[in-house]
Amino acid sequence: MPKPNGTLSWDINEMSRVLKVGVDDVRAYFTDGRRVSFLLERRIAYEVVKGRLAPSEGAGFDLIDSAGRKWEVRSITSGGVYFCPSYMVGSGRQFDEPGFLRKLDEIEGYIVSDVEQFPNIPFWIIPKTTVLGWYNNDQLGAGTKISRARALGLLR
Repeated sequence: MPKPNGTLSWDINEMSRVLKVGVDDVRAYFTDGRRVSFLLERRIAYEVVKGRLAPSEGAGFDLIDSAGRKWEVRSITSGGVYFCPSYMVGSGRQFDEPGFLRKLDEIEGYIVSDVEQFPNIPFWIIPKTTVLGWYNNDQLGAGTKISRARALGLLR
């Protein structure tokens, strides 16, 4: 596995106790990228980049670091990870290259977390130039979605 920039950790047994649900339910929740992203964004904003959340959920980025730079947060799940804007992902939605490239112009990069490793979630800070290089070298899949194995391989 590639060396991460850091790791965010939780006490799964304490969470189970406090939330009053089983450890398996806690693990299921925290390995679902859609669900855990709410908490990951906050921990990364406050602990990692020493910044703040985007002013709204509709912003074209997730975080602003202490230097005022904008970042996107993504989760590597069993289903993979994508780098295009969220509005291009889902049923009936499609990839739009100009929109993807505009997104890259406005952000500093991505902070990608491997939620499959919960309760110790490693993360990588990836500059936008790296993602653009992957895209230009055809290393990202259709719509910029790649498998978990490919993502971890690229992070090496």
